[in-house]
Amino acid sequence: MYSRLLRVVGKNARCFATESGPKVAQRPINKILISNRGEIACRVIRTARKLGVRTVAVFSDPDEKSLHTQLADESYHVGEAASSASYLRGEHILDIAKRSGAQAIHPGYGFLSESVEFAELCQREGIIFMGPPSSAIRDMGIKSTSKAIMAAAGVPIINGYHGEDQSDECLQREAQVIGFPLMIKAVRGGGGKGMRIAEKSEDFLTALNSARTESQKSFGDSSVLLERYVRSPRHVEVQVFADQYGDAVYLWERDCSVQRRHQKIIEEAPAPGLSEALRRELGEAAVRAAKAVGYVGAGTVEFILDKEDLTFHFMEMNTRLQVEHPISEMITGTDLVEWQIRIAAGEPLPLKQSEITRHGHAFEARIYAENPRGGFLPGAGPLSYLSTPQPSINVRVETGVREGDEVSVHYDPMIAKLVVWGENRAQALNSLVARLGEYHISGLDTNINFLIDLASHPEFQLANVHTGFIDEHFETLFPPIVISPQQVSQAALALVLNELQATISNGNKGQDSFTLMPNARLNYSLIRTYNLKANEKVYSVAVKFDGQDVQIQVDNGDWQELKAERVEDGGRLKIRANINSNITTYNANIDGPIVCLFLESGKQEFELVQPKFLNAQAEHLGGGGSRIVAPMPGVLEKVLVKAGDQVKKGDSLAVLIAMKMEHILKAPKDAIIKSIGGVEGDNVAKGSAIITFVDEDVAK
Repeated sequence: MYSRLLRVVGKNARCFATESGPKVAQRPINKILISNRGEIACRVIRTARKLGVRTVAVFSDPDEKSLHTQLADESYHVGEAASSASYLRGEHILDIAKRSGAQAIHPGYGFLSESVEFAELCQREGIIFMGPPSSAIRDMGIKSTSKAIMAAAGVPIINGYHGEDQSDECLQREAQVIGFPLMIKAVRGGGGKGMRIAEKSEDFLTALNSARTESQKSFGDSSVLLERYVRSPRHVEVQVFADQYGDAVYLWERDCSVQRRHQKIIEEAPAPGLSEALRRELGEAAVRAAKAVGYVGAGTVEFILDKEDLTFHFMEMNTRLQVEHPISEMITGTDLVEWQIRIAAGEPLPLKQSEITRHGHAFEARIYAENPRGGFLPGAGPLSYLSTPQPSINVRVETGVREGDEVSVHYDPMIAKLVVWGENRAQALNSLVARLGEYHISGLDTNINFLIDLASHPEFQLANVHTGFIDEHFETLFPPIVISPQQVSQAALALVLNELQATISNGNKGQDSFTLMPNARLNYSLIRTYNLKANEKVYSVAVKFDGQDVQIQVDNGDWQELKAERVEDGGRLKIRANINSNITTYNANIDGPIVCLFLESGKQEFELVQPKFLNAQAEHLGGGGSRIVAPMPGVLEKVLVKAGDQVKKGDSLAVLIAMKMEHILKAPKDAIIKSIGGVEGDNVAKGSAIITFVDEDVAK
């Protein structure tokens, strides 16, 4: 692929010119500092190692033993847990680059990747910033500026207000002109931060203030713009690449329409249902956008595509490598991080537009620590059990964690990206569902079950996607949870076989450890009773086990005879069972009282309920409804009330920051504040009491 290029990675600097472009000083790159963490840092390290380029990692206090730190050739401490005290310390990171001898800094995505100030600082200090020029970041980072530039370049833009007057009066007046519903966006926004929808005029000020607060927190700027809200839009984006010689190409488009909290959850390339003419039109518009700001490197031009008439409008440009770039790589056979390194070193684009072909279809599913049924609230905690699909040429697992690592409250809750490729969309989608079923995690909540249901949904299978897909199909995506007797039996079998294996491993073969009856000898036989809780219901299970022959009784029903055995799977608990003449194989994991089954439909969790005298716990303070607890682990950002205050239902009481998102805790009823469970700046655990109310009888 690169035979026609002058290779400069690791070589002495030289000058090079294309037929149409200017002369560019070639600079050797043999060491890169990655000013990021987790999955993207590991991704950059892999390509750099392939090219023979050494890597330097930076790490915060909780990331000292993280995967990216251990994969890099060198690692340097960069600060405390909070990103503002570590991964956002631009001057400190630049100092580490100089001390380590790195010629370039790869910013990944997030953190400093779109910081004008950091890009300028790198330029002043003679360090290559592996992103676009600071001028391009500035022009495209301020949405109002970018809209004007795009309009001048002939790129379609959507109707809205992008002015400098940010007074409430002006914005309210402009909102009335645009009409409702409308979108309020942070001018420096991205990733759904600082974005709110005002459905009607009465909602506008509340949504505006919320967007401003989150924007100020995330980007240091509370300015917003207003846009007409398209109710059933598709989110289609184009991967572009430009070199230092003025040339730019597009690597086709991606559809990122299915989102929650205005953040992408599943992406595919190419976008389904588009004509070849429309694909070229999108790509050419994206290239015009890149050239209009003198772009260099990897970027993504995002468009709103009307689901009905397929007209498109410029939304924004992300001046960095996108989270979902692997699906573009899968359909074009490219390595975009390699392109970044070579173009940063001064090489021209490795391929002309006519040479960039696409083949097949690819999906990326983002696996998050979150609770989809609880409003997609982010989570945190240990990955006590982790088993992933087997990577191959058609399956990629992009991750920065291993079993035993912790998903931290301080950073984004994404655990991994599962990327699959197929000859066509149907084949790729089948592969995605199958591979998601092979992604096994316990120790915290994830969205894997939801992703399986989403990818299996009939309308998604038909590619009838838009940004409101989850809301439109909410009831079918979140059907009532039904626990079958077979699942209860499977959980009981997991307990039995795990206990048997543990006893054998401990050298207790032939002992009494399996039986509940003292002094009885059953020789690989056991009798067990379990109380298993799932979906707020407790199931009573009795088990008689003798070799492979098993009898199970659920809730005092009929005894059922079946066969079960443990299958060798590298020490993991894999079970083959014949239940109701149906032979099935499944994995399970037991962590304390929690029994996790990994089935075709996803993970099903049971809790082994102990007798009350073994499981005595303090009653919840004040009983139901007497307090507000943290719905997820986070940082108590603001406390808006004090003890003794009288509050009305719906009043804002406190602000919790978790996974870089702002969550406002509101009063569920009229009440009097009794106490506050923390001070501003405290780290709070999920379920901890934030606000406690005076008992209603006492209040009366």
